[in-house]
Amino acid sequence: MRRVFPAPLLSVVLYAGWLLLNGLTAGHAVLGALLAVIIPVLTDRFREGRPHVRNWPAAFRLGLVVLRDIVVSNLEVARLVVGPERRIEPRFFWLQLDIRDPHGIVSLAGIITMTPGTLSADLTGDRRHLLIHALNAGDEAAMVAAIKERYERPLMTIFGESR
Repeated sequence: MRRVFPAPLLSVVLYAGWLLLNGLTAGHAVLGALLAVIIPVLTDRFREGRPHVRNWPAAFRLGLVVLRDIVVSNLEVARLVVGPERRIEPRFFWLQLDIRDPHGIVSLAGIITMTPGTLSADLTGDRRHLLIHALNAGDEAAMVAAIKERYERPLMTIFGESR
């Protein structure tokens, strides 16, 4: 069974995502199922170990925080885009990482990228710093503190890392 479904949670997420993006039709249900089986099989050799979620309630709470932040950031970016250009302060900055779990680092980079107005751009070879671009990075220290508090610390809890 592990050969057909090397990453069952990934398969479920891929299938659900496919149907949410394309609608529930017979053709998309079949194609989504095929992709949900084939993609994890083809990418299994590239995965560095298996993720081990140690705290599912924390993962659920983080999911709610991320959903809220995506909605709020969409509104803020829309306000910036339609407003005067001089209010926008784009900037790259480095985030020093406390999290060490590779799945946690990827999750953090993904959360940052999914949140409108921010983008994770690079990770140092030693996995200790993440380069982030912010569309409007007025107070860089406050932005770093918010990312650490809202995303990195919960991810450390989720993946069983202590501070």
